[in-house]
Amino acid sequence: MFEPNYWHWWILSIALLMLELFISGTFFMWLAVAAAFVGVLLLIFPISFQLQMFIFAIGIIVSIMLTRIYFSKNPIRSDQPQLNVRGSEHIGRVFVVQDQICNGVGRVHVGDGSWRVEGPDCPEGTQVRVIGVEGVHLKVELLNNADA
Repeated sequence: MFEPNYWHWWILSIALLMLELFISGTFFMWLAVAAAFVGVLLLIFPISFQLQMFIFAIGIIVSIMLTRIYFSKNPIRSDQPQLNVRGSEHIGRVFVVQDQICNGVGRVHVGDGSWRVEGPDCPEGTQVRVIGVEGVHLKVELLNNADA
């Protein structure tokens, strides 16, 4: 039966890191860290294949957990936090209600389409201002004519 050496694990780790470069998503990175860890342990201690696989599996779980803990305490900051939030470009804009807002739900005409909006009840033709985005719904408030 094939018993991998420490350098087999290191080659696997490098291959997984190269996969991470071409197929991003940080999934392969965690596997690469675990494989490198098993390689280091195997260099120091003689370990059976079954134990190597167990340590590899535990290493994947630990590396994922440590990464999640790190990023929960140190979130990635962006100078454009709304970059990939669909509809965020409409915040602050004024639109005319296309379908009356009834029971907090209606529609506004935006560009060549329409968006579902949530806000205070009002008749068709009322002007509203977008104050937020929740999923694919725009949150609106009634616009006072003095603000226009």
